Amino acid sequence: MHHEIPTWVYITFTAVTAAGVLMQALVLLGMLFALKGALGRLNELSKKAEENVLPLLATSRSLLEEVSPKLKVAAQNALEVSQTAKEVSLTVRAESTKMAGALDDLLQKAAVQADRVDEMVTGTLDSVAHATATVQKAVSGPVRQVNAVLNGLRAGFEVLRSKEREAHAAADGDHFV
Repeated sequence: MHHEIPTWVYITFTAVTAAGVLMQALVLLGMLFALKGALGRLNELSKKAEENVLPLLATSRSLLEEVSPKLKVAAQNALEVSQTAKEVSLTVRAESTKMAGALDDLLQKAAVQADRVDEMVTGTLDSVAHATATVQKAVSGPVRQVNAVLNGLRAGFEVLRSKEREAHAAADGDHFV
């Protein structure tokens, strides 16, 4: 059994294949144009990079050649300064240890003197307080006695005055309105 395929199937298959090949050709042509445009932009960018980056690299190289000896000298100077700083640090540490000892001794002496001054001031204040109390007792006793005498005199005068008023009141008793 041999089957024969109709002609329209061959024509349709050929037309679809031709359309696919044509579509593929158009896609490839579009890719060619896109690639050509991208290549053009890449060439422009490359030219700009050559114009800007190459002089920058040349300037950087000359600057590096110029600065390199100075950096070496600066590194050597920094090493010398570091060594000098280490020596100074050791000297300062030794001197600060001496100063700390002297300062501790001075602080101990100052504390002893402060205690002595405190005892002296406390003793003086106690003496002043005792003297004040003694003077107060010595003065307050006679002042109280003088006060008592004055109060007695005042009371006596009051009694005498009240008797004079009663005598005047009795004499004026008939003439009182």
